Amino acid sequence: MSIVRRAAARLKLMAFDIDGVLTDGCLYYGEDGKEWKAFNTLDGQGLRFLQQAGIELAVITGRTSGAVAARAANLEIRHLLQGVADKRACLVALLDSLNLSPEEAGYMGDDVVDLPVMRLCAFSAAPANAHPLVRKYALLVAKARGGEGAAREVSDFILTAQGKLDSVLKPWLPDEKA
Repeated sequence: MSIVRRAAARLKLMAFDIDGVLTDGCLYYGEDGKEWKAFNTLDGQGLRFLQQAGIELAVITGRTSGAVAARAANLEIRHLLQGVADKRACLVALLDSLNLSPEEAGYMGDDVVDLPVMRLCAFSAAPANAHPLVRKYALLVAKARGGEGAAREVSDFILTAQGKLDSVLKPWLPDEKA
């Protein structure tokens, strides 16, 4: 088993950045100054599958947005940490509160500000369009871009490494008794 698969197989917590990971990284503002974000439904389903498989989810982001709060509520993500200046310290505190170690944690980020938290975790991932340094240090680089299914790709990889993907997908697959 590869180092990447072994790290993914031990995950009990997977944390994600928002802008550039669960969105395309663009910031949209209406004339009224309200911020808009677009989230990919494939990514959302991947996060739901992780939850169904018993993996705790967290969002750790430097920005604060009502759209992010609404999406996290929609996905029933219990650990929404916005406006975080030091993501590494934030994750250390979260791990402590959950009685988990960095070896049981993963983080998906896209920019250099994510590197300290990614390097703390046993498992790290990045979308295809992440900053080159982030791609260099990530254990897994998705083929998809941020906000375009990269988080789903990573979620499926984790579930495969844990031997849980088939059971999570089973309710939607056709019965092969024909």
